[in-house]
Amino acid sequence: MFDPRPLVDIATAIGREAGALVQRMRASAVVSFDTKSTSTDVVTAADRASEQLVRTRLSELRPGEPILGEEEGGPDGDADVEGLTWVVDPIDGTVNYLYGIPWYSVSIAAQLDGESVAGAVVEPATGRVWTAARGHGAFLDGEPLHVSATTDLSLSLLGYGFAYRPERRQRQADTWASMATRVRDLRRAGAASLDLCSVAAGRLDAYAEHGLGRWDWAAGGLIAAEAGAVVRLPGSLPELGEDATFAAAPGIADAMYGALVESGFGKV
Repeated sequence: MFDPRPLVDIATAIGREAGALVQRMRASAVVSFDTKSTSTDVVTAADRASEQLVRTRLSELRPGEPILGEEEGGPDGDADVEGLTWVVDPIDGTVNYLYGIPWYSVSIAAQLDGESVAGAVVEPATGRVWTAARGHGAFLDGEPLHVSATTDLSLSLLGYGFAYRPERRQRQADTWASMATRVRDLRRAGAASLDLCSVAAGRLDAYAEHGLGRWDWAAGGLIAAEAGAVVRLPGSLPELGEDATFAAAPGIADAMYGALVESGFGKV
């Protein structure tokens, strides 16, 4: 029987090494940076160097297996791929990294036929490591993770994000303004992988965002699910939008989903 746990060890070891590189490079990496889809969508030299390190190490430890990375792409773009594929976000939360906000990560996941089976999310600024293997639970530095036990939507804390295009951001802002009256509070932290891990740890009761790439949710989504969250990935939630990602504690998942629909989340 296939055991994904050795893949977690590989993702963790490589993620730690890439995280150390990211930390060493920060002073020089933020001096000169480029933009991608918009002027607010940035990429630094450290993003590229981190991904290259991960690719090199994976080619040594798992030769011949495809790699999908945010900066260099991979097989079939952001689509499901048959067999075992590695999915890499070399720095998730690059804007935080750029500004010196210590909420960014190196995210590495192994997917089998398009579904995550192992993953590690490493926080370079703190050294913390979030991990999960399909069917074997989720952990933070080796300690088991469990989602919150909340059952009251009005007392829940919701994490969210914004797209890069200004016109879409405006529509999203209207949605979040509506949601602010339905929940305890909202948090915009700026790194999807860590937001999903926060749901796993009960630090957030739910999280929703549009426009994530596979590298954003491949590891964090598995960690949230293995901690007991209801997780829905892009393509599975037509009422919330084809590119929506959703994770919530079971006790408020249905109510949160309904509130998002009523607030226009699926129309942004």
